[in-house]
Amino acid sequence: MNTTILILAGVAQLVLALGSLAIPLVLGWREHTAALPNLTRQVFWTYAGYIWATNVSFGLLSSLAPSALLDGTLLARCVCGFIALYWGARVVIQFTYFDTSEAPQGAIYRLGEAALVLLFVSLTAIYGAITGGVL
Repeated sequence: MNTTILILAGVAQLVLALGSLAIPLVLGWREHTAALPNLTRQVFWTYAGYIWATNVSFGLLSSLAPSALLDGTLLARCVCGFIALYWGARVVIQFTYFDTSEAPQGAIYRLGEAALVLLFVSLTAIYGAITGGVL
C-alpha cells in the first residue's frame, strides 16, 4: 500500500512536470521576459529549468525507487523531508506571495489551480508522513 501511494505520488509529479511545460505559453513568458536584460532573462529561464528538473527528479525517484524512500534510513527520511518541505513551501507561496489578479480567468483555470493546490498539499502530506515514519 505505501509503495503504491509513493508510486502514485511520483507519477503525479511527472504529470505535473509534463503539464508545466505549457505554463510559459499560457502565461506568455517569452513575451514578458523579452524586455528584461539578457542576464536576468537567462537566470529566470535557468531557475525555471532547475525547478522543472527537480520536479521530474522527485517523480522519477518516487516512481522507480519507492522502496529506497520507504526503508526508514536517515537518508531516506531526509530526502522525503526535503520533498515535503519543497511542496509545503510551494503551498505557502501560492497563498502568500503570488498575485493572481493577472492570471487567466475562467472556470478551467480556477479548477486547474484548485487541482494543483490539492496536489501540492497531498505531496506535502505523503512525504511528511514518510519522514515522520507514519507511512
